[in-house]
Amino acid sequence: MKIEGGCLCGKVRYSAEADPAFVAVCHCKNCQKGIGSAFATIVALPAPALSVQGDLKTYNDRGDSGRSLYRRFCPECGSSIMDEAEAMPGMVMILSGTLDDASWVKPTLEIFCDSAQPWVNLQGEQRRFPKMPTRG
Repeated sequence: MKIEGGCLCGKVRYSAEADPAFVAVCHCKNCQKGIGSAFATIVALPAPALSVQGDLKTYNDRGDSGRSLYRRFCPECGSSIMDEAEAMPGMVMILSGTLDDASWVKPTLEIFCDSAQPWVNLQGEQRRFPKMPTRG
């Protein structure tokens, strides 16, 4: 699948040819603060498949695990573009709002539901987890 997107000002663009490993809604407090919304919708891709044009700035955050979470954004317009988590090596999580065409995005997971805003009630058949599920 061909995936393309970029930031608000257009100085950062990305593309990938890969099927997403997963598509999820994250309700964690750090995602809420980092993107300024009630939740983040993320598309996880294998990092080697992603090509980025333009410069990104990185904020080193900490996830619930205490491990680093690298939040990458456009230094010009501030658009949050992607996250990379030490807990998920080899994966990059694109923020779906930066996709040129997000019409195909259908989350199958909701994570960190313990932190969800009380007024958020997503319709659908997503599996819901209070925290991040463990891979098994």
